[in-house]
Amino acid sequence: MYKKILNTLEFGRIREGLQHHTVTAKGKDMAARLVPRSKPDKVQEMLDETADGAKILRLRGGIPIPSLPDISQSLKRVRIGGVLNGTELAGISRVLQTVSTVVDFMTDIQETIELKRLYELKDELTSLPALERRLKRSIDDDGTVTDEASSQLGAIRAQVKAIENQIREKMESFTRGNSAKYLSDPIVTIRDDRYVIPVRSDSKNRFGGVVHDQSASGQTLFIEPEAIVNLNNRLREAQLRETQEVARILAELSAEITPDIDSLFDNARVLGYFDFINAKAKYALDIKGSEPTINPDNVVNLRQARHPLLDPQKVVANDIKLGGDYQAIVITGPNTGGKTITLKTLGLVQVMAQAGLFIPAGEGSEVAVFSNIFADIGDEQSIEQNLSTFSAHMSNIISILDRIDDRSLALFDELGAGTDPQEGAALAISILDAVGEVGADVVATTHYPELKLYGYNTPKTINASMAFDVDTLQPTYQLLIGVPGRSNAFDIASRLGLSDTIVDRAKLLISSDSHELNDMISDLEKERQAAAMTDSNLQAKLDETTRLHSELKKSYDELNARRDKEVKDAKARANAIVLNAQTEADKIIKELRKLQQEAPKAIKDDKLIDAKTRLNKLHEDEQPVIKNKVLRRAKNQAALHVGDTVKVLQYGQTGTIVKKLDNKQWQVQVGIMKLAVKDNGLEKVKPEPQSPKRRIAATVKGAGGIADGPGTTFDLRGERYNEAMTDLDNYIDAALLANYPTVTIIHGLGTGAIRKGVTEYLKRSRNVAKFGYAPANAGGSGATIVTFK
Repeated sequence: MYKKILNTLEFGRIREGLQHHTVTAKGKDMAARLVPRSKPDKVQEMLDETADGAKILRLRGGIPIPSLPDISQSLKRVRIGGVLNGTELAGISRVLQTVSTVVDFMTDIQETIELKRLYELKDELTSLPALERRLKRSIDDDGTVTDEASSQLGAIRAQVKAIENQIREKMESFTRGNSAKYLSDPIVTIRDDRYVIPVRSDSKNRFGGVVHDQSASGQTLFIEPEAIVNLNNRLREAQLRETQEVARILAELSAEITPDIDSLFDNARVLGYFDFINAKAKYALDIKGSEPTINPDNVVNLRQARHPLLDPQKVVANDIKLGGDYQAIVITGPNTGGKTITLKTLGLVQVMAQAGLFIPAGEGSEVAVFSNIFADIGDEQSIEQNLSTFSAHMSNIISILDRIDDRSLALFDELGAGTDPQEGAALAISILDAVGEVGADVVATTHYPELKLYGYNTPKTINASMAFDVDTLQPTYQLLIGVPGRSNAFDIASRLGLSDTIVDRAKLLISSDSHELNDMISDLEKERQAAAMTDSNLQAKLDETTRLHSELKKSYDELNARRDKEVKDAKARANAIVLNAQTEADKIIKELRKLQQEAPKAIKDDKLIDAKTRLNKLHEDEQPVIKNKVLRRAKNQAALHVGDTVKVLQYGQTGTIVKKLDNKQWQVQVGIMKLAVKDNGLEKVKPEPQSPKRRIAATVKGAGGIADGPGTTFDLRGERYNEAMTDLDNYIDAALLANYPTVTIIHGLGTGAIRKGVTEYLKRSRNVAKFGYAPANAGGSGATIVTFK
């Protein structure tokens, strides 16, 4: 874009605001040279970079770029064989350290923060770890060559320090004791890089040596005592060797930089660009800017746009729309009403957007990408060219008309002003027609009433005005698109106290056309107010509907996600259950086979029942009816009768009802056992057809040998502890089901582990009334007698 429009819109102050946030020389230079672009793709790239910077600033406090010098000139000197000083090398060292910091930072956030452009920019950085370590070890931040730069330098500096200590000790001996009285001051100082003492002129021969200087009065001579001349000579020689070694190191380091000059140039440029992006993000935060959207149809739709250079506490925000339905806006209204500021706001916001900056406008604002923006704003009078205000404006407008195209934006302030009103209005209309024929967008401010009719009657053109509060006689600075400005002179004059007679006479003097125009404007204003109220109501309803839709969509998405997760989790649990069931079933079968092999006729009833119960529990019905409360209640209400085949839900066993014990309990025959079961623990089943089967007698090993049903004596000897505890638990359940009042548990003496386990188990059992060791003739402490409640 032409430099003149940037000056007119004060874009330089925007650049200054950006420069204020930069910390590197490169970044400051980039901010100073920032210009808007006219290619939509390039503008979008620049906006994406600013958006990335704003996201990093919000989430991580910005990209870690420290203050860096411009190393370009240093690198150019190295390229032609020059030797850099310590300060220049320190600057290059800081650049390399910053490269490593930024690469690590961007790599760290890459997994958590999604960016559009900056990860690609990070890839343009080149880490040079070997050179970075060499420079960091050899050069301090202030440019001093360190002792570690070379072993020779370290040794020379140690020698210099030792000689200086010797000289200092010798010189201090002259400032103390009897010698001090010959000195003007008891101090040690330096002249011509040699240590001296200030001796009174009348005592100059007292110390011998060399006179290096004298005071202005001649009363003091700065003498290098003869006793330290040799030490000073040695010190000077060591210092020269140090200087030579430092020069050699600087030349060596400069030579090491030479192969990586191009990479260092690129690193400095990229770090400066990161700094520039940081500055754009911080400036956006300062002006409370938002990211604009580029409208593909080149429509400008700014929501609550503000001029970024005005006091944010006082500036009035306005909605500005241009393009689409209308390409020309004619803004009318009184002076100091805000017309010019509105014009500048539109132009500056557009320029900022096309320069890749966030704009001082509300979220969702849209901008166009113009090939150029032209403006004729303010007093363009040129004294040097001896042009009047009108002539200056016309010269500028002619230049604009020569360069404008169908993708341009033209901004005209007080179009046609400075000459006869009738001629000026005619020129203004012709100029607007010429711009319209080209197809460019245009916004013009004017006082001419003729342009109000032009805006009303011309296609693709719309009137606008700056609102005025008649009650307070003050402008509101609100832009009203679609409503032309209305003259408020009569109203203002009446409110200020001008006689009604004078005001009425003045109204008679204006033409009927003006009356009709003002009446038209008044009607339009009323229609606008009504439309604004309707729009406000509709917008509120739309916002509420949008909010509800958003919440509903969010809930729907969450429901789907939760459903998918639950299905996934259910499948995982089902697979785990199947695996556990298979494992447990194999274990149970293995136990039964082992028992069958050990004692084919000694399988206890309680173990058989327990094994069968455990196997049944491994099976989960596809439709678990017993867990469905409604169906279970319906089944519980089904009539039960003596002789019915039922399933004991607690054990998963099938039996036959023997008799009814009371209103809620039935006696059920399950195998060889009779159980008392409540009716809600029974489920009626259809009896299966009986087929001849070999009856397996469940037996229990007891004192009386092998017998059907659980015996009153249970022997745990020879079993492992865990197996014994499981068998004990099953036996106690069987004994309780058999209504035994007392049983005997034989556990033996052995190591005492099973006996202790039996005791602990019986202590915990709620069904045991008491227990104790058997009498001596019945097993003594090797058996325990248990009495049930």
